[in-house]
Amino acid sequence: MKYFLALISFLFIFQTTEAQLFKKEKVTYDANQGRGSTDNDLLRWGYYLGFSHYDYNFDYEFSYNIDLRDIYVKRNPGFNVGLIGNLRINSFLDLRLEPGLFITSREVHYSASYFQGTSFNDSDLVREVKSTYIHVPLLLKVSTKRINNFKPFIVGGFSTALNLSSNEKNPNDNSNGQFRTTKNNVFYELGFGIDLYLYNFKFTPSIRGVFGLNDELVRDKDPNSPWTSNIHSMKTRGVFVNFTFQ
Repeated sequence: MKYFLALISFLFIFQTTEAQLFKKEKVTYDANQGRGSTDNDLLRWGYYLGFSHYDYNFDYEFSYNIDLRDIYVKRNPGFNVGLIGNLRINSFLDLRLEPGLFITSREVHYSASYFQGTSFNDSDLVREVKSTYIHVPLLLKVSTKRINNFKPFIVGGFSTALNLSSNEKNPNDNSNGQFRTTKNNVFYELGFGIDLYLYNFKFTPSIRGVFGLNDELVRDKDPNSPWTSNIHSMKTRGVFVNFTFQ
């Protein structure tokens, strides 16, 4: 019975949403407790939920042994949640601040060829990297002209992130099973999305790529470490899919 009621509720919400989005008349959405449209307000607020896939891009040292395989990164889905502050510049430009919490993890897999001439265990070939970011991007949103109840846009800018799980100051390194990354990181971001106008709020699905600008790897104490000696730089790259409510 409860599944039947859930199905009926979903169909009702979908039908109502579809009717609002695809009607020829433009929806004047009101997220201002009945005091009128908020679309032209100088400042607007909202929140977002989403998921992410983080990866690492490795550049190797010039003396990199051609017999070594590239390091493989296994990506695991992460979770995003945050707030939005939107400053309206004009009908086509907005400046946005989107502080949020991003939780994710990655597994860095080494080939056995990295450990030639040394003894190693299977556990030495894999390092799990857990990341909890306080992520703060400053973005410029460039929108097209609104078409009925749709408004596509592109977005880009720069961000900084504080990695609460970095282990940067940990005195132990990979010889003790600790893969260390930097605590403070800088990125640039590019993406696109579409604003969907509904009566009570504006719903925005978007997808965005994030690309690290700084080297995030903390080297091991041993200059010949099989885990870090062949790496010139290690930078984050990833994809976010966010669902925004304003």
